[in-house]
Amino acid sequence: MIVLYTIVRLLLGALFLFSSVVVLFNLVEQPEVTGNIKIFNDGMKATGYLLTLIKVTELVCALAFLSGRFVPLASVVIAPVVINIFLVHLMIAQDGLPVGIFVVIANAFLGYYNRSAYKPLFVPVHKV
Repeated sequence: MIVLYTIVRLLLGALFLFSSVVVLFNLVEQPEVTGNIKIFNDGMKATGYLLTLIKVTELVCALAFLSGRFVPLASVVIAPVVINIFLVHLMIAQDGLPVGIFVVIANAFLGYYNRSAYKPLFVPVHKV
């Protein structure tokens, strides 16, 4: 199981690393999109910060996945981004649905594998 965990962790880390670096450093000209996905992308860009925040979050989590350090934390931090990737590809741009499915399954697997790290979060705190 450790081999599968390592493969999934590295694949997810590489995907987020390449995705974030390409956008943050404008390495590749973005293809022209139309329709609802264009409206969605334009809305994220119009905020002035949201796309950068998402990509920096992806970059930090990618480094955690690739290094193998703080993986349970990175998996929790990246979860809202993963859910949004999946939902955007499910509802707006179905051509990317395989990637959306992969990131959901991969992050869920990492969370399951590291489930012991999350146990303290579910212990009730007794107030004195």
